[in-house]
Amino acid sequence: MSRPTNRSAATPALGGLQQRLAAVSASRLPLVAWAVLVAAGTGLLVCAMVPTGPDWLGVVGSVTIGATYAWALAARTGGRPVVFGALALAIGLLAVWAEQDLLSTGAAVLVTAEAAVLGVMATVPAQSFLRAARECAIGMVIAGIGAMAAVGFEPAIDVTRFEYLGLGLALVAAEVLVFRLGAGLHGLGRRGVLVVAIGAALLLATLLYAELLRRYGSTGLVDWLLDRVDWSRDQLGAFPRPIVAVLGVPALAYGCHMRARRRQGWWVCAFGVAATSPVATSLGNPAVGLSEVVLSEVYGLLVGLVLAYVVIRLDLALTGNAGRRSRVAEQAAAVRPEPRRTAALL
Repeated sequence: MSRPTNRSAATPALGGLQQRLAAVSASRLPLVAWAVLVAAGTGLLVCAMVPTGPDWLGVVGSVTIGATYAWALAARTGGRPVVFGALALAIGLLAVWAEQDLLSTGAAVLVTAEAAVLGVMATVPAQSFLRAARECAIGMVIAGIGAMAAVGFEPAIDVTRFEYLGLGLALVAAEVLVFRLGAGLHGLGRRGVLVVAIGAALLLATLLYAELLRRYGSTGLVDWLLDRVDWSRDQLGAFPRPIVAVLGVPALAYGCHMRARRRQGWWVCAFGVAATSPVATSLGNPAVGLSEVVLSEVYGLLVGLVLAYVVIRLDLALTGNAGRRSRVAEQAAAVRPEPRRTAALL
């Protein structure tokens, strides 16, 4: 004999499950749509770089990436994604429609700044060095897509000004956001102030080293350095950019590592734009081939990760307990809560 079923109780339960599934689908719909648009925009930009297809593929891809990156950056930092995404879309369309060098160049710089800051903001805390290396790679890939979008606008640029302007805008935007994420200046502490001072000094040194060498360096020293650069390009295919290898990647990796333990790690991550911004502006120089650009950023990432590993080990040795067991316990306890990668930080 079959057992009777309570359909009146089963029906509400089934309805509640369907409602929960619908809510989950609705919450993921913007993320899925964003991912599809980024993938489509990237595909269009790749086709334009090959080149294959009609001429409008590049500008459509650039406008798409510019709008989606603005949307993502606003959503990640607790802003108004619809407003800023629509504004970036309008700027991109205006630059394409007007066909003015000033507007196209401005749109390109805007995309590089968006990509550089989003590459830093999209990272999550890293308990271990390998996870920190993963975050650096993710940030540079995001910036690399922004580099293709910037070129897609076909800007008329002075390479040096383009790079410095993109870095300056990205650094200012990152510092403004980090001021809130890192609990303000009062949350730095002595250790944070020291780290930020070192980062600022390295940033200044890497920006001025070429000019200082040209003006005050001896002829023999300049020739020796240029020979090393030429050898690296001839034998390895590229030379890593100093600002990426010495400051940007170590700061981003160490900052993500510190964020798993202390909120002040955001102040270190702000200097990570020294890695993502040069990547975002790397395709602006037509005299450098694509293969050399890619190899240069890869070498910068590898060298920077080596330096980051040294910095992290020194930090743990000076501030943590001695012994392998203590280091393992410290890593297991480094679970400072922070929103997931696709959630708002503020």
